[in-house]
Amino acid sequence: MNDVLTESRPIRLKGRSFLALALTPELPLEDWLTRLDHLASRSAGFFLRRPVVLDVDGLDIDRSQLRELVDQLGKRNVRIMGIEGARQSLLGADLPPAMNDGRPAADYEAKMAEQAEKAEAPEAEATAAAAAVITAEPLATKATPSLVVTQPVRSGQSLFFPEGDVTIIGSVASGAEVVAGGSIHIYGALRGRAMAGTTGNASARIFCRKLEAELIAIDGFYKTADDMEQNLRGKSVQIWLDGEALKAGALG
Repeated sequence: MNDVLTESRPIRLKGRSFLALALTPELPLEDWLTRLDHLASRSAGFFLRRPVVLDVDGLDIDRSQLRELVDQLGKRNVRIMGIEGARQSLLGADLPPAMNDGRPAADYEAKMAEQAEKAEAPEAEATAAAAAVITAEPLATKATPSLVVTQPVRSGQSLFFPEGDVTIIGSVASGAEVVAGGSIHIYGALRGRAMAGTTGNASARIFCRKLEAELIAIDGFYKTADDMEQNLRGKSVQIWLDGEALKAGALG
């Protein structure tokens, strides 16, 4: 009887899938860090509370350089949760763990989306402690999935939909962000950040009724507010990727 009462309970283990940002540094690392500083300075809070994976696949660096790179990122408040593509000889107890088989988010996020009961994103108030994350069910599963959000995306909120296109019937506030695997359509002002084509879709586009964005990006290529064509600020525009350059043009 005592053996039954004192028997330890098993540890419960659960699987989880999380959407992380992958950073792919380039040589020389000093120049790459300078460009990273440029991005962070012109889009405040871009790396705040964001899980980051460091992808060093094909990067010709030694262990001391990798250690210095992780340290430099840490000084910039970019916390690396894992390293992908590194040789085993580069890693150690003093570095983040190795991560393998990273896949576009659409491969695993779709299972979570199937559990949602509504296609409409929930409303949440932003706080200084944590940003709200909006999830929703795709409107179609056989064709390219799409998401329609009938509420504004408020400051501090993040809307992630790596499965396909996102349409927002409203505005995206400053300090908010929309991340989509496909195109982004905003029937209001875009004052925050919009990142389209995040799963490698270079043909994705961004459309908005009024361009006042902090940052726009397609397939990893980005522009901050200071880089955008000033004559298009406040106007209805579309943004697309031409090679490695973001282009923008007025609508209507």
